[in-house]
Amino acid sequence: MKLRVMAVDDDPATLFVLKSQLESQGCEVIDVVDSREASERLNQEKVDGLFLDVDMPHVNGFLLTQRARLSALNRRVPIVMLTGLADGETMRKGFAAGANFFLAKPFTRERVRNLLGATRGVMLRERQRYSRISLSTQVDCAWVADGRKQLRCNSLNVSEGGMKLAPAGGLAVNQELEVAFTLPESSHAIRVAAKVVRETEGAVGIEFLNVSADCQQELREYVSTCLELADRRPLKKEANRA
Repeated sequence: MKLRVMAVDDDPATLFVLKSQLESQGCEVIDVVDSREASERLNQEKVDGLFLDVDMPHVNGFLLTQRARLSALNRRVPIVMLTGLADGETMRKGFAAGANFFLAKPFTRERVRNLLGATRGVMLRERQRYSRISLSTQVDCAWVADGRKQLRCNSLNVSEGGMKLAPAGGLAVNQELEVAFTLPESSHAIRVAAKVVRETEGAVGIEFLNVSADCQQELREYVSTCLELADRRPLKKEANRA
């Protein structure tokens, strides 16, 4: 599974080298030279990891790290700080802001490879946690608003942390509800509390709340299996061509 990472550095030459080295390790790289743009995109685009320079104009690496940690999409991604000042104070401030790793400049291909090896598992776990899998199943929703109300709708997709539902009649952003649905090849329903977090064109996105360990494991295994099957399909096509 290809990792999708964002690399941020105001020096185009350094950014080019970092992007090349990350791509050589099989990553898809979003390269951004302006940290203000990176700050905006982190609230709009999901990435699996973030590589950022410490010393940048406008939004320095410490502030950008703090903003990433406040992002709804990317608050849990591994963050690697790039710095030519590998001193204790810089590292202390970086860890306090929310960074996980440091990569000293000038970095080598071997250092980048070793760092990716250390973070790959966490990045893949982050990818899986947010991956949405197409799923069409009936979902029963119930909530309290001037009496108990119910709605049966269909799911459009599912992730470990939520679903997209349609139609959305009667559901509004920030509304809390109870949902029940069954995953394919399962004999029992998953019942969880949820909250409506977004509304788009007659559909709503819901976030699961307080999911039990058993239900979380069932969702995790379902998403993981679907992702593994998706990863194998291109290989089968290539084998058929051969």
